[in-house]
Amino acid sequence: MLLAFWKPYGVLSQFTPDGSPNRPLAEFRFPRGVYALGRLDADSEGLLLLSDEAGLNTRLLDPSHGHRRTYWAQVERTPGAEALESLARGVMVGGQKTRPCRAWLLDPQPEVPPRDPPIRFRKNVPDAWIALELVEGKNRQVRRMTAAVGHPTLRLVRRRIGAFEPVDIAPGTWREVSGDERALVFGGR
Repeated sequence: MLLAFWKPYGVLSQFTPDGSPNRPLAEFRFPRGVYALGRLDADSEGLLLLSDEAGLNTRLLDPSHGHRRTYWAQVERTPGAEALESLARGVMVGGQKTRPCRAWLLDPQPEVPPRDPPIRFRKNVPDAWIALELVEGKNRQVRRMTAAVGHPTLRLVRRRIGAFEPVDIAPGTWREVSGDERALVFGGR
């Protein structure tokens, strides 16, 4: 079984509480025996896959498989071409250079459901949405990458895994991934 869940802000990518005010996955009534494939930090939102099938975690997350994941990041100020090119070439994060990726300004800026709580609003500091398509997923990588080029992330949403981008899942809801969609997850670019 493969499930697609739209993880809201403030939700852990684990079933057990960790002592923080963040909610665990157990609150969302998933079928027994499923576990998260990878993770999203509690302060990140978006597509999280869960499964009861052994081996899918490695198939999905091992960088040698080149499995793409697309994130939308709302960042401080509008990045110029130089910042986006720097992200695409790879930046130094924690003493290591990130792998090359795709990075672009989302134009027009997307409409996303409101977040609870909302991001901080600064009257004199504009923000913009960019997209990053990565094949690796180190801890807090997107946030560290955007900070490295001078555009801290205010909000982060994972939109796509492989070629699978469900648009019919509201924040906090989940559904089973169909057979045709599985091919998009594991075979799509």
